[in-house]
Amino acid sequence: EKDEPGEGVRVTYRELLELTCRLGNTLKRQGVKQGDRVTIYMPPCPMAVASMLACARIGAVHAVVFAGFSAESLADRIRD
Repeated sequence: EKDEPGEGVRVTYRELLELTCRLGNTLKRQGVKQGDRVTIYMPPCPMAVASMLACARIGAVHAVVFAGFSAESLADRIRD
């Protein structure tokens, strides 16, 4: 669901799997490997979900932060 009522995005399981695999491969090409830590800074959307799943697929630990946090709060969460 998007912020506006009635505006949603439908994603099939196949589309989500394909996106997740592409993101996982991209993360691996960027040098992310099992046990690495990744911070995801995205609004709630299908891409954010696929990013979390991609991290899980390659064994990277992920944390999700959102834009609503203050700069200090974001920095604390990223350091944690």
